[in-house]
Amino acid sequence: MSRKYKFHNKEGLYFVSFATVYWLDVFVREQYFAAIIKSLEYCCTHKGMVIYAYCILPSHIHLIFNDQNSNPGKILKEFKTYSSKHIQQLIEENPQESRK
Repeated sequence: MSRKYKFHNKEGLYFVSFATVYWLDVFVREQYFAAIIKSLEYCCTHKGMVIYAYCILPSHIHLIFNDQNSNPGKILKEFKTYSSKHIQQLIEENPQESRK
């Protein structure tokens, strides 16, 4: 099965879900959760993302959105790339993390 999202109607509304590697519970600390929210807010303000609903769970995220620039694949890729790097940095800065 392809891991790349396929957007057939670029102006459409999309429901997407994505998970952490091995479904690890990553979004359990307030600062990790806040990093995701901040990334979503940035995409809305600067990238043209319009969010209709989202749900952040410990190991995955659900998102209903569309892209005013008609390139939902690109905006989703940028969101995931930036967010994953930022959260990895936060985890490295908090070596006392006890969840494995």
